[in-house]
Amino acid sequence: MPIQDDHFSLFGLPARFAVDPRALEEAYKRVQARIHPDRFAAASAAERRVAMQWAARANEAFQTLRSPLRRAAYLCELSGTRIDAESNTAMPAAFLAQQMRWREDLDEARASTDKAQLQPLMEETGALRATTLKHLEATLDEARDFRTAAALVRQLMFIEKFGDELAALAETTAAGAG
Repeated sequence: MPIQDDHFSLFGLPARFAVDPRALEEAYKRVQARIHPDRFAAASAAERRVAMQWAARANEAFQTLRSPLRRAAYLCELSGTRIDAESNTAMPAAFLAQQMRWREDLDEARASTDKAQLQPLMEETGALRATTLKHLEATLDEARDFRTAAALVRQLMFIEKFGDELAALAETTAAGAG
């Protein structure tokens, strides 16, 4: 089996942010059917080891392309544009102000007995995530502006992390109510 240069090529998909989830799933299953280690059970140790490496690579590629955040970061990296999330924390002032407001709202929700105030915050976070994903698609697939896309990926990281915190609080709240 020839070595593919990138995750998209491995699955025979165009290197784009907009990925059809069904096509990705089908491509993954086709690749897995060809390289699954069980198919090499009677092969030599070296062939079994290579099959395991291919299976691990296919799994990693699938996980990367399945996640919008990871897929966007991967496309930036493929273009030579580093995300540098640890060292580049510059964000637009309006985004930072929104993050501060969200944090305050989250702290109030944690302290409150009225957990219904989580819902508007979850809706606002979800709406900003959806808007950011649309902006990423246009920036990556149409404008091919990887520098701007990297900044959007960093913002999406904040949004998704905050969304995860909200979901965890909502879950513990629901568990405590039941």
